[in-house]
Amino acid sequence: QVQLVESGGGLVQAGGSLRLSCAASGGTFYTYTMGWFRQVPGKEREFVASISWSGSRTYYAESVKGRFSISRDNAKNTVFLQMNSLKPEDTAVYYCACTISTMTSRLAEYAGWGQGTRVTVSS
Repeated sequence: QVQLVESGGGLVQAGGSLRLSCAASGGTFYTYTMGWFRQVPGKEREFVASISWSGSRTYYAESVKGRFSISRDNAKNTVFLQMNSLKPEDTAVYYCACTISTMTSRLAEYAGWGQGTRVTVSS
């Protein structure tokens, strides 16, 4: 069973950048579609981005398209989320997860949730 650990969160000013990492152990990382989600208190966890097992396909929420970039390194069992031009509304706890489904944004189809990494964007 895959275990995921997110890192790289922090405090950044609006317009700044952060790079999140998600390290996987156990399971066959290279076979999974990987996704990033985020959640703020009192709201549902929402889809941010996903990447196919090979890295050849990516999919983004409209709210982050053009600013965020998802990538993966299967040799290192790691998926990344490069976040540029950050806005205060990007403030959330960010989670990674995996799925055997193809490029889905549906929360219920993901598993292996990590503990999350907090991103705070100040105005």
